[in-house]
Amino acid sequence: MSVSSSLGSLRNVLAEAAKRGVTEARARIFGHVLNPAGQRSPHKILRKKLIGDKVAAWYPYDINKDDPLVMARREQERLNKLEMLKRRGKGPQRRPRKAGQIRYHYRTIIIS
Repeated sequence: MSVSSSLGSLRNVLAEAAKRGVTEARARIFGHVLNPAGQRSPHKILRKKLIGDKVAAWYPYDINKDDPLVMARREQERLNKLEMLKRRGKGPQRRPRKAGQIRYHYRTIIIS
């Protein structure tokens, strides 16, 4: 009785090993990813082709980005706007000074 049961379990072990070997060979041949535990994997998303070039091709090339005259005009407009805001008192806040310089904070003088 024990001989037949050990033979049956040996057959099961051999059959399982053969099945595992065939599965691994099939995965290598066809480029599949083995997931015997059945856990979640990002591989499905990662194997998709990237579509960035196609999306970028939908939009026409913007010549204004590379034109130095357009960029210089935009920069001058930005500086003019900042100057106007500063005159009205609405400009950007002052940045803290380096150590050793006087800075003004809440109407008090702090010497650091």
